[in-house]
Amino acid sequence: MGWYILIFGLLSVLLVFAGVAALGKRKRELGDMERTMHMGEGHTHDPALAHPAAQKHETGIKETGASGGVFRKEGLGAKVKHLFHGGGRTDTWSGLEDLLLKADLGPKAATDLVNRVKADYKGGANVEELVHREILEMLGPDEPLHLNDGLNVVLVVGVNGAGKTTTIGKLASRLSLEGKNVSLAASDTFRAAAGEQLEIWAKRAGAHLVAQERGADPGAVAFDAVKAAEARGSDVLIVDTAGRLHTKAPLMDELGKIKRVIEKAGAQVMETLLVLDAQTGQNGIAQARAFTDAAEVTGVVLTKTDGSAKGGVLLAVREELGVPIRFVGVGEALGDLRPFEAAGFADRLLSG
Repeated sequence: MGWYILIFGLLSVLLVFAGVAALGKRKRELGDMERTMHMGEGHTHDPALAHPAAQKHETGIKETGASGGVFRKEGLGAKVKHLFHGGGRTDTWSGLEDLLLKADLGPKAATDLVNRVKADYKGGANVEELVHREILEMLGPDEPLHLNDGLNVVLVVGVNGAGKTTTIGKLASRLSLEGKNVSLAASDTFRAAAGEQLEIWAKRAGAHLVAQERGADPGAVAFDAVKAAEARGSDVLIVDTAGRLHTKAPLMDELGKIKRVIEKAGAQVMETLLVLDAQTGQNGIAQARAFTDAAEVTGVVLTKTDGSAKGGVLLAVREELGVPIRFVGVGEALGDLRPFEAAGFADRLLSG
């Protein structure tokens, strides 16, 4: 009789272990299914449902940091004053141009700025004030994003490594805090892990993400994203694009196709933002010119100004590419994307 009780007890224990194992397996299968859905075709991720922007709360943004960029080295003010201590001689003007070139303005911007200051200069004038004024003239008025009622599509372009995905996440967060309902389209299906990175930023920013598996057609992702954004009443759809830059023709074809597909889906590209790394200096401008040729760029976002030693590249970008600076990246945090202010940039460049 004792043997029956022992056997019955052992069987009961085995059944309990089997049940626990089956439950664990089921949980793993559900987890795998969820991950597959996240990476599968037509995946949408929607953390914005729990985000304040979904209820259109006007929270406002408390700005901290420099909206002209936070370049590391000292400004040019003291050097310009010292240079003109003896008046505006011939060697003084060439010295000013050398200072500007060393600050990474680039040949065109440096020459143009010197010629402008020289034309207005009179003996005893405050050269620092003249330079400040001409910088503001060259940069033009500060221009925020142009957004209308309804769905606004923002196309984001730039070379790999410039901080494009990070910028999209920061911009999505900023727009959400302004009360906008934001969607993201992961149309960079070429680069490994691009979709996963954008999904992380979407969660942080409280934005709705539309993505497909790697290698999917970028235009198809953009089309689905427009329809999904319209269905959920989004105010802004930010579209990520591939950053490879082999030759101009394929790049132009792909960007042009994405834009045409967006228009076919019933939306309009309101802004095309070019993301440019401040640390690449003049080398980055040459690459950026290819993007301005391939797409109708309406504004520039200059990233990593906190790690760049020279601020003049910002003026060079404006002068060389002929488009306004919309935002500057001033750090790694989610809120470290600032609307560009020309006056703040001029003050910083000429500080010291």
